[in-house]
Amino acid sequence: MHKLQTDSNGQASNAWRVLVLLLLANLLNVYDRVIPAVLAESLRQEFSLTDVHIGILGTVFTLMYAIAGVPLGLLADRISRRKLLSAGLAVWSGFTALCGAATGFYGFLLLRVGVGIGEAALAPAATSMISDLFPPEKRSRAMGIYLLGLPLGMVIGFVTVGAIATAFNSWRAAFFIAALPGLLIAALCLRIKEPLRGAAEPLNAVKAVTPSRPIKALLRIPAFWWIVLSGVGYNFAAYGVITFLVPLLQRYYKLPLGQAATLGGVIIGGTGLIALSLGGFIADWAQRKNKNGRLLVSTVSLILGAILTWYGLVAETASEFAWLFGAGWTLAYLYSPCIYPVLQDLVAPQMRATAMGTYFAILYLFGAAFGSVAVGALSDHYADRARLMAGVLELTQTHRATGLHEALVIVPMALLVAAAACWIVTRLPRHGGQDLE
Repeated sequence: MHKLQTDSNGQASNAWRVLVLLLLANLLNVYDRVIPAVLAESLRQEFSLTDVHIGILGTVFTLMYAIAGVPLGLLADRISRRKLLSAGLAVWSGFTALCGAATGFYGFLLLRVGVGIGEAALAPAATSMISDLFPPEKRSRAMGIYLLGLPLGMVIGFVTVGAIATAFNSWRAAFFIAALPGLLIAALCLRIKEPLRGAAEPLNAVKAVTPSRPIKALLRIPAFWWIVLSGVGYNFAAYGVITFLVPLLQRYYKLPLGQAATLGGVIIGGTGLIALSLGGFIADWAQRKNKNGRLLVSTVSLILGAILTWYGLVAETASEFAWLFGAGWTLAYLYSPCIYPVLQDLVAPQMRATAMGTYFAILYLFGAAFGSVAVGALSDHYADRARLMAGVLELTQTHRATGLHEALVIVPMALLVAAAACWIVTRLPRHGGQDLE
C-alpha cells in the first residue's frame, strides 16, 4: 500500500480526488437502487403485481444488502478497500444489466438480490476510507459531500429513468444503460491510493487496540444501539417514500410517469442536494459549539421534518404536497451527515468499516427492509377498505390511490422515532472506541 502525504492537520494529499470518486460510486449505488421505484407502475402491470409485491422487491433487496453488509464490513477492515469497492461496483452493475432481461417477477427478484450484495460493499469501505482521509473536524463536511450521491442519484435516476423508458418504449432499457458507468467507476477505483488506517487521527489521540471479537465489542456499547435505532426509524421512512412516491404522484395526483418521476426527483433528490451541501458544514459547526452538536442538529431536524411531511401528506394539491413534503425531507436529510461521524468516532479506526457494516445490517434488516413492504401492505389494506366503503366488488385505481395516500402517514411517525433515539444518544457516554476491550 502506498504511503500518502498528509498536511499539518492530518488530511491526505489525495483526499479530495478520492472523495469525488467515492461520491460518483455512491451516486451510481443510489441510481441503480431506485430504478424499480421509478418503474414501479410499469413493473406492476408487466408482472401483474400488487403493492405488496412492489414492497417485497425493496424488502428482499434490502435484506440481502443488510446480510452482506456485516461480512463485507469485516472484510473492509482487513483487505484493500479499493479492491473491495471495485469488485462491488462490477457485481452490482452486472446484475443491474441482467435485470433488464428478466422474464418474470421471481427472476427479477433474484437478480435484485445480486445487486444488493454488490452494493453492500460500498458504505463500509467508503466511509472508513473517508475517516482516514480527513481529520475529525472535517469529517461531517466530507461525509456530507460523499452523501450527496444519495440526492444526486435520486434526481438523475428519477428524471432519466422515466425518460429512458418512455424514449425506448420499454422499462428494460433503463437497466441496460445504467450498468455502463458502474463498470467504468469500478476500473477507476483500482487506481485509488489508500490511506493508512487511522492516518487522519490527531497526534495525541489514544491508540486503541482492535478487539479480537470486534462485533461483540461493538454491541456492548449502549450508544451504538440507540444510533442503530435512529437509523431504523429514518430508513423505514426513507424506503417507504423512495418506493412509493412516484406511484403516489401518479395515482393520487394523476400525474403521468415522466412528470411524476421528475417531481419525485425534486422532492426527495433536489432537497437532498440542498441539505447535504450545507448539512456537513452545519454539523461540524454545531460540534465545535457543543460536544453533542451533531446529535442535536439531527434531533431537531428530524422532529421538524416529521411535522412538515405530515402536513404535506394532508395537502390537497400536488404543488402543496411538493412544497411541504419537500421541506420536511430537506430537514430529514441532515440526519446522515450528523450521525455517520458520531458512529465513526465511537470506535477505533481499525473497526470503522465493521461498525458501519454492522450499523447498516441492523438498520436495513429492521428498518429499510420493512419500510417498503409495510407501506405496501398498508396501502393494499386501506385500498380494500376504500373499496368496501364504496360498496363495490372491483378494486379501482381510485381505491389504490386512497390506500397508498393513507399508508404513507407512517412516514412522519418513523421520523419521530429516529429523533427520539438521537436525543437519547446525547445522554449516553461515548468513549471514542478507547474502552472496547
